Amino acid sequence: MSQQAGLPGSHPVTMPNRQASASSNLSDDAVPTMDPKDTSELLAERLQAWKHAVGYLEDYVSATEKVEKAHAKEYEKVLKTISNPLKEGHHFDQSMGGIAGLFENMRQNTQGLANTHLETEKNLKGSVLPILDRLHKEIKNKSKELSSGAVKSAKEVEKARNTTQKHIELLGQQTASFESTGGKMHATEDPYIVQRGVLHRLGKQVMEENNNRHDLISVQHNFAAFEAHIIEVIQQVMASFQQFVGGQAQKVDQLYSDMLGTAQRIPPDFEWSRFTDRNMNMLVDPNSPDRSIEGIAFPNQNHKATKPVIEGTLERKSRNKLSLSGWSSGYYVITPSKYLHEFKDSDNLRKDPTPELSIYLPDATIGAPNGEKFNIKGKDMSGGIGSKLSGSSEISFKAHTASDAQKWFEVIRSVVGNAPANLSSDPTSPVSPVQEKRVVSQPPQYAEGSTAGAAATDAKHPAPLQTQTTGLTGGETVTSPATATPASATAQHAPVSAVEHAAPAQEKI
Repeated sequence: MSQQAGLPGSHPVTMPNRQASASSNLSDDAVPTMDPKDTSELLAERLQAWKHAVGYLEDYVSATEKVEKAHAKEYEKVLKTISNPLKEGHHFDQSMGGIAGLFENMRQNTQGLANTHLETEKNLKGSVLPILDRLHKEIKNKSKELSSGAVKSAKEVEKARNTTQKHIELLGQQTASFESTGGKMHATEDPYIVQRGVLHRLGKQVMEENNNRHDLISVQHNFAAFEAHIIEVIQQVMASFQQFVGGQAQKVDQLYSDMLGTAQRIPPDFEWSRFTDRNMNMLVDPNSPDRSIEGIAFPNQNHKATKPVIEGTLERKSRNKLSLSGWSSGYYVITPSKYLHEFKDSDNLRKDPTPELSIYLPDATIGAPNGEKFNIKGKDMSGGIGSKLSGSSEISFKAHTASDAQKWFEVIRSVVGNAPANLSSDPTSPVSPVQEKRVVSQPPQYAEGSTAGAAATDAKHPAPLQTQTTGLTGGETVTSPATATPASATAQHAPVSAVEHAAPAQEKI
């Protein structure tokens, strides 16, 4: 006959199941499903979290301390860049208030920067890190207390619950056996005896659970106070950290501000005014007049070889058949070296005065003057492109007046005949170089009979010269004949040359 649940002597056949819902810890089950170690392990994990947080802070301060030490070494390197005296330091005033004083101030303040970082490093290492180290140890000790107290109590609860669970399972077995055997059982297997054993062990379990609960409540209360202590210590550490690091930052700002102030106090003209006072004898006096070529002397300036025998403006028959005037004006010089040089003008400053034409007169043939004209046949020795392309050629010259032409002829003849030139006198010129820019080429205006008069002139008895031998004279505009020297006039004069041979017939150039 089957037993109905709820009747006297009837027992449930099903075994107790430990699987329960999440709220089973609030039920009256004999063996709660909640692990008694869950709470203690949670608290232990929280202590571990605090230990790691303090460790992070400890690492941060320690890293900052190492950075401060490294900064001190780096500022020592910065100091070495200005530790040596200034190069060319004599250019700067050595008194305070100038550039030399600025660098001395920078050396002192840079050393101060290195010292502030060293001081901060020592304060962090000696005053802040020890506080965090003590707090770290307190958290570790708290973890040990939790392990020896609440955790150990939780293990006892677990042990008691396992014992109770075994007897509950034994009670289930005995009640099942009671049903199958019809109540014939051994005395020790009597479900009544087993049930009382369950109650006994359940009593011990509940006592252990209550003890563990009280321990955990006490630990939780202590945790609140302990965490408040941790936060207070962290706040103390941060205050000390800010005091040292922030104070060091203020010192750095003061040191850099002092450098800036020293630089800004230097008057703009401080160095220059003192430099000019120290080097007055070597600097240029702005009140002194400018130099001029006239006031300059140099070696061999007045050597006799540098003085021209004669110089002035002549016109030369142009080789360019397309030239409208047929004559071009130039500045000519006969030197003691027996050269006839042609220049564009007498200006020595505008460009380097390189000869356009250079004829060595002893190797040249000179025709007697015909009025204002005379011819020279020779080779250009100037070294220019024209001298390389042309050989010897006859060149027609025209002076301002017939007397000027005779003057040039007499000088050339004296040079060609190796006659001594008057080198001690000043250069002789029939025209002023100042006026040579005014030279223009115009057709001559001959008076009647002038050609015959010129032809009758004897080469051995030249007309009186109208130029001065003491300097360059003349200011009138030069006029030029429009035709070349007549052949008849040329034939009446004996040619002169260095080798004393007859001159060839005059040619048009």
